[in-house]
Amino acid sequence: MSEIPEHLLKRAQAAREKAESSQEPTDNASPTKETNSQTTVAVADESPIQEIDEKAEEILERISKGLGQKLISSHIAPNRGLWIRVSSDDWRETAQFLRDQLDCRFFDWLSVIDWMPSPYGRELETEQDVDSQAERIEDQPIEWGYTGGKTRFQLITRVYSISLGIGVMVKADLDDHNPRALSLIPVYPGANWHEREAREMFGVTFDEHPDLRNIYLPGDFEGHPLRKDYPLLSRRIKPWPGIVDVEAMPGEEK
Repeated sequence: MSEIPEHLLKRAQAAREKAESSQEPTDNASPTKETNSQTTVAVADESPIQEIDEKAEEILERISKGLGQKLISSHIAPNRGLWIRVSSDDWRETAQFLRDQLDCRFFDWLSVIDWMPSPYGRELETEQDVDSQAERIEDQPIEWGYTGGKTRFQLITRVYSISLGIGVMVKADLDDHNPRALSLIPVYPGANWHEREAREMFGVTFDEHPDLRNIYLPGDFEGHPLRKDYPLLSRRIKPWPGIVDVEAMPGEEK
């Protein structure tokens, strides 16, 4: 389950507001209007509706009681799941608690998020996606997703309780210069290759992992390709085809 970053939500909201402002109000507007078919159409209430997910609220309360001060922050997306953030020092202990106390025995996936804005901007996107008026990348602060954060790198995993019918996303801030955490293999053996991939692509060390060999890259490969500051040299030499191969649609001027 993926989440929507705050900056994308802001862009979507700005687009909606721009679209609404461009619509000219009609004269004698009223909350309801009658059409030729005698159907009454009510104007939608624009005030946000606060959704409530009682199951997630109950699970979060149990997590809060079980983890105590180890729970740094949390977020509920109604009918979509529950997010929590803990310290990297409590990473394995939190997984153990979720498995043993909340029956989260299904391990879904594990990865890392690099929240740093790319210093290369959107140079790999197609030409029509590039916004010349966008804020300069080096001036953009780091914006975290659900549950917030304090560091560039966050470790994230999702586990699921089949008996309770709910998934829990767990996040932990990692040290920017030495990102590391205890391996989850003793709790979830299926985390093995996920952790190997995260070490290979993001440079995160998983202590007590039995075999942190590369999966995709040669053993002597230097760098971590999924970090935002890793230069994709092939794209620096030859632009992504989408930039130069944009064809006009039928009827459009070339």
